[in-house]
Amino acid sequence: MTHWLRSTLLAAVLLAPAAHAADDSLYRAWGGREGIRAVMDDLVPRLKADARIGHFFKDVSTQHLARQLTDQLCQLAGGPCVYDGPDMKTAHQELGVARRDFHAMVEVLQQSMAARGIAFADQNRMLALLAPMHRDVITAGSGTAQR
Repeated sequence: MTHWLRSTLLAAVLLAPAAHAADDSLYRAWGGREGIRAVMDDLVPRLKADARIGHFFKDVSTQHLARQLTDQLCQLAGGPCVYDGPDMKTAHQELGVARRDFHAMVEVLQQSMAARGIAFADQNRMLALLAPMHRDVITAGSGTAQR
């Protein structure tokens, strides 16, 4: 899978509700809610520390973001969770997220998935579910967003 495609798939990672999937195999492959939370607990500090995109997360509660992302990915993966946060378009409309920023988020998510031992095929399945969100997350031009 190309770097661009994997990056596009991730951007979806970080922000939009989806219908509960009838198949919970991805939810189970990630270790259920606890496994998803473990990845998100790894991810959020990485996002905050990343020199390219950390500024987007500096004033965000680590615990709140990890919980919201856990609920979102849990729901996407077919688990029993319900994401009750804002839709991705609303959540990102004022942030000026550029394609480059989105790709960086995907890279950081990939690092966290690998660090937590998520199988490559299951990483790709999740990224495929997240990918459509890029249309609502990217709100700036193709370069880096203004800080």
